[in-house]
Amino acid sequence: MPNRRLFTATLLLTALGVPSARAAPQAQALLAASDAVRNPGQPFVTTVTLTEFRAGRRVDGNTLVSYSRVLERGGQFATLLRFVAPARDAGKLMLRNGSDLWFFDPNTQASVRLSPQQRLLGQAANGDVVTVNLARDYRATLLRDEEVQDGERRTRQAHLLELSAATDDATYGSCHFWIDTANQRPVKGHFHADSGRLLKTVFYRRYEPQLGAQRPTEMVIIDGVDAQSVTVMRLSEWRARDIPATWFQREFLPRYQPEQR
Repeated sequence: MPNRRLFTATLLLTALGVPSARAAPQAQALLAASDAVRNPGQPFVTTVTLTEFRAGRRVDGNTLVSYSRVLERGGQFATLLRFVAPARDAGKLMLRNGSDLWFFDPNTQASVRLSPQQRLLGQAANGDVVTVNLARDYRATLLRDEEVQDGERRTRQAHLLELSAATDDATYGSCHFWIDTANQRPVKGHFHADSGRLLKTVFYRRYEPQLGAQRPTEMVIIDGVDAQSVTVMRLSEWRARDIPATWFQREFLPRYQPEQR
């Protein structure tokens, strides 16, 4: 009798559109597959260019070099960012390792703790620029499949996932995330505060072959309130690099020396 009741309850939840426990692994696997599209499975270096626009006009920008690798603890990426431009910021560093996010100024030799939600430039927060496997920080639920417009205004058939923060390291409280049903490529995301307020919309676009896969090389970040406030993040000069784990420790920051290419 108890098993029959459980079976009946499961059918009822499915009929009401409530995801069952069996749906959770599928959704989490979809999110992990989209992570593998965004991020190489090896340590890598890329140049990150941020450009801020207001009403279509460029108002600010900066350039960083990003060093990323997965560390054994937790299986999440750690990222070291070196500021290249503008000149006033050249040589400054930002380090993300787990829940720790540090900013280091070589002129003062001081390291200051930052928040992932703090804005770096325009609509791009610190947590947007570091490399992240979303499947490590969020629990995913598959809501439905639907048509959605991508960053090039083309219609895509996509899985719509609802993501809820599963760790203290997560930059956002929750997210609606669209993944192309044909190839697991991320299409766009709506990122929300803990209160549920829409903070920003991100489009993933300009897929190019980089380090063994087609990956998005441009993210368009649109303010959740003012659609005229847009920041474009471009990734270029991808290359594999055997990055020492010691680079991702706060104590290493004063000893960092820019690599010679």
